[in-house]
Amino acid sequence: MHIFVKKDFEETNKNPNGFTTASDGSLFNAAVRSLQSTWGEQLYVNISVLYKQTQQTALPQVRWNNYTIGTEEIWSNYYTILPNLRELEKRFIAMDTTSKVVKNMMAMEKIVLAYKTFKVTDLFGDVPFSEAGYGFQNVNSLRPKFDTQESIYKTLLGELLWAADNIDPTADNIEPFITFKKFDNLFFGDLKKWRKFANSLRLRYAMRMVNKEPVLAAKIIKDIIENNRPALGVNDFGQLIIDPYTESAALYPYQLGYRNESKGWSFNQSKDVRMGTTMWHLLSKNDSADGSGIFDPRAYYFFETNNFNKWAPFPNNPQTALQPDGGIPYEYQRDVAYSIKGATCFYSPVNYYLARDMDYQPDILMTGAEVLYLRSEAYLRGIGVAKDPGLATVAFLDGIQYSLNFWQHVMDNSKLPPGTSFATNITVPSNLDFISVQNNIGFFNGDEAEQLREIYAQTWIDQMRQPQEAFALARRTLNTPREGDPITVYRFPIPPSETTYNQLNWLNAIGNAGDDLTQKVWWMN
Repeated sequence: MHIFVKKDFEETNKNPNGFTTASDGSLFNAAVRSLQSTWGEQLYVNISVLYKQTQQTALPQVRWNNYTIGTEEIWSNYYTILPNLRELEKRFIAMDTTSKVVKNMMAMEKIVLAYKTFKVTDLFGDVPFSEAGYGFQNVNSLRPKFDTQESIYKTLLGELLWAADNIDPTADNIEPFITFKKFDNLFFGDLKKWRKFANSLRLRYAMRMVNKEPVLAAKIIKDIIENNRPALGVNDFGQLIIDPYTESAALYPYQLGYRNESKGWSFNQSKDVRMGTTMWHLLSKNDSADGSGIFDPRAYYFFETNNFNKWAPFPNNPQTALQPDGGIPYEYQRDVAYSIKGATCFYSPVNYYLARDMDYQPDILMTGAEVLYLRSEAYLRGIGVAKDPGLATVAFLDGIQYSLNFWQHVMDNSKLPPGTSFATNITVPSNLDFISVQNNIGFFNGDEAEQLREIYAQTWIDQMRQPQEAFALARRTLNTPREGDPITVYRFPIPPSETTYNQLNWLNAIGNAGDDLTQKVWWMN
């Protein structure tokens, strides 16, 4: 692919990552670190396109429309790290593959590869996969074919099943695993967590394709739920576990030894991200600007008042032109002058801690809340399991409890660069808790369709900092919270660099049929 080739092709067959000297652990470490969101991805894709499409926030003005800058970064992030994973596969095959220790390392690599590949195919549709990443091994693989999203999904779900079945936490803690696990900056060598992550991903992507492959999806979901497969957020009996660290897959900068400067930069550059009315009406029972209608503490975790200390959402679907927003809610001067958001900050911005904290705000891959909501949907719809409204309700309420606990934990530990804690500047009313949320949602009085909407709504709220997952949910269900017209953006076009360098394969797979934002991905109806 284009990223493996340097100018004039003189270094086409040169090993770009120095694999002859890189250890297995260092190759894996690079792959784990690549799970972090990139700068351009956050600004040009997440904030400028996906937040607007999902309506998790509102954008009074869109200052940046160069989404290809972000998609190029996502594409490059994946295809530059893919050779690391292919090299690991090659090395593992040369080892004793009957060894439990080797199988554990193989499983960890397969899970990371699956996560990264699912992310790319869900954004772009058909992409190079089966032949991709081998350019340093075989010059004939420099321009790999595009695989269908259907084939990618089925391959990866099979690989995740292998990983879940072959991870053995009781295996002897011996070399080469002792050294290898030192480079694991996601779960730090905890094989039980890796197994949970594998099954959780199986559940996520089985449900994502349920409308296109109902039989296969139901089989996977049945296996996970009825066999009590270890998954995030639940114990071996399917009961709730609330622990933000053990029951989530997330990269915390302070644990990995880096500072996430890109997040604050992306909000600072966008400037206009605001709380929208779509989100507001799920967090508050009325429009009182003093916040007296707020029943969900996540309103305080995700957003804040305007410069005049008023809660003021911006309409996601304004009927008439509104006064543009301004001010300086994401300028770094707020590190030491928190209350100053600028005289023209008329609408509620995203919470500054959420945007600015470089150490304790995680890059979230998956949480226990998502698993619980997926279980709730399965029971409510009877997907893979017998329909059971009671168990659906239990899983739904557990999901809310987990989400509230997770976000409280994150924000309680959040700090601005001077070390100023969240509680120093923001007081969350003590009456906002699980009970206040439960008492103000329509789940219990609604029919099955309304209960399903509530499940999707709570998933959507919880994924406030996972707009790509919320985007997938909106496309799968076409039933997430929304004001105005239905969602019309379904995927991103293949980045220009790939369509230029790998043009023939791109044309054969996608280009001739049209490659634009309105083209649906395989798993959509």
